[in-house]
Amino acid sequence: MAREYNFTVVLEPLDEGGFLVLVPALPEVVTHGDTEVEALAMAKDAIELAIGYRRDEGEPIPTEHKPQLRQLTVAAPV
Repeated sequence: MAREYNFTVVLEPLDEGGFLVLVPALPEVVTHGDTEVEALAMAKDAIELAIGYRRDEGEPIPTEHKPQLRQLTVAAPV
């Protein structure tokens, strides 16, 4: 029987269109898609691959934690 995992994904709209997808609990998972549906499908595939790799290598599969998003304003020299 397969174990189910839940992971928070971050969809970041790209200037050129589509979405970049990040998974905070699995930093190795970075993918994208042209639409939100495609981006989420790509993320699902990438998460499954990351979990399989971690399991095969004896690495822990992290438990989900709720990431907290904040915005920072910084000044950079011109």
